[in-house]
This record gives sequence, C-alpha cells and structure tokens, in this order.
Amino acid sequence: MRMPSAPVAAPPCTCAKPTASRTWALVLAAYLFYIPANALPVMSVTSLGKTQSDTIMSGVIYLLLHGMWPLALLIFFASVVVPMAKLVILTYLLISVQRGSRWRPVDRTRLYRITEAVGRWSMVDIYVVTILVALVKLGNLATIEARAGAVFFAAVVVSTMFAAMTFDPRSIWDVMEKKHE
Repeated sequence: MRMPSAPVAAPPCTCAKPTASRTWALVLAAYLFYIPANALPVMSVTSLGKTQSDTIMSGVIYLLLHGMWPLALLIFFASVVVPMAKLVILTYLLISVQRGSRWRPVDRTRLYRITEAVGRWSMVDIYVVTILVALVKLGNLATIEARAGAVFFAAVVVSTMFAAMTFDPRSIWDVMEKKHE
C-alpha cells in the first residue's frame, strides 16, 4: 500500500486583481457627484402654469408635511443615508487595506458584502422620477421633467456600484496570508 505524499502548496494566483486606485477614483468621483446630487433639483413639476423644482430633501420634507412619512423615510434612507454610508464604508475598507490592517477581517468582509448588496436600492429615487415622468406624460394637466440633480444622483449610484465591484475583498485577507508566511 502506498502512503500519500506530503501536501503540495498551490502555486500562487496569477490572476489579475483589481487595483485599489480604480476603486479610489470611483469613490472620489462619487463624493464629488454627491454634492450636486443633493443640492440641485432632481425634478420639476409644471401644473396649471406654475413650476416647482424639488431637491431630494425638499421632496422628503414635502412628503413629511403631507403625511406621507413612510415614503419620505424610504426616499431619505435610500437617497441620502445609503449612498453616504456606502461611500464611508468603501473609504474605510480602502484605508484599512492600504494600511495593512489585521483587525477583524471577517467583519470587514461582511461589511463589504452588505455594501455591495445594498447598492441597487439606492436607485429608488431614479425609479420614482422615471415612473412619475412616464405617468404624467400620459396626462395633459401637468408635466414632470428630470433635472440635473437626478443625473448627478444616478452618477453617485453608478459610481458607488462600480467602486464596490472593483474593490477586491481578497485584499482584506492578503495581510493575513503574509503573517503566516
């Protein structure tokens, strides 16, 4: 009977890992887009000759004042809190990887996975504006137009989604492998 040989170490991975510089570029772009996304109107409504433009926050306040607090909370959470939280988390992950942190790699990986999964829900505002524009185009009493804030908001969402995709969660563990070598 032949005895099994000693385990052979796997050859090092030669696959290309995404670079942190690409992720940093997308995160910084998203921070820059975040400011006009929240400062500029996302849509304007013209009804009976009167036009009103609304930012994300003025829309949330309008909904709150008219008793639609569940929708206001949903819009606030999906449009203000989630994008900023994603940016802060991605920034934290990038800094921790660049500094070679060994602190709680399992939790940091979980944080990354949550951030990546939540990304699509930031598009709620864009969906709402798109549906409103489509519905109101069917009627003759009012017109709704998407404004620059909606474009910047979409840019924030897309930038953070791509940043999450380009971040390599294996880099969280690279420092742990170096420790055991």
